[in-house]
Amino acid sequence: MTAATAFRPDADTAVLLIDVQESFRHRPYWDPAGFEAYMARTNALLTGAAARGLPIVRILHTDGPATPDNPFSLVSGHVRPMAELANVPIAAEFLKRRHSALAGTGLSIWLTEHGIRRLIVAGIRTEQCCETTTRHASDEGWTVDYVTEATLTFPIRHASGAVVGVDELKLRTEVALQDRFAQIVDVEAALDRATQRSAVAA
Repeated sequence: MTAATAFRPDADTAVLLIDVQESFRHRPYWDPAGFEAYMARTNALLTGAAARGLPIVRILHTDGPATPDNPFSLVSGHVRPMAELANVPIAAEFLKRRHSALAGTGLSIWLTEHGIRRLIVAGIRTEQCCETTTRHASDEGWTVDYVTEATLTFPIRHASGAVVGVDELKLRTEVALQDRFAQIVDVEAALDRATQRSAVAA
């Protein structure tokens, strides 16, 4: 974990930026379609959160063999933030080795120690680490806003040979999470909800 960067001490909402790392560009399933729009919405979330003094927590994923040809290995040099991300203060950074950012990372302790009760989830991949973290966080008692437009994923081939596209994957995730594990919101709504909570707390 990196040392914390200053953020508004009364903030009870944090942004979790999950696995937005260069490793994905080196996977065979990498598809740049939709990436520009995704990054624009992600950066709008990050700059908006920073302007409101919300902590932004960055999570990076590492796993598999520790070899240069594994892009998720630390020795590959690819386990680092994507270059297109906005330059905003990062409150803390965690490395994870499982799908949930809360599993074995110390993130839950950090959030509790800093009085965080609500999470805004964004990152890569929509139906995998972002969704898994959301389910885990909800079960642990955090309120979660899931910002689908600030998540990215790629088509997946089913065992039958059918290919499930990005739009279908995102819709499935939204249906699974909505009103059970999270609220599905866009960037502006997530930031507005955080601002409203701060106003009530004040």
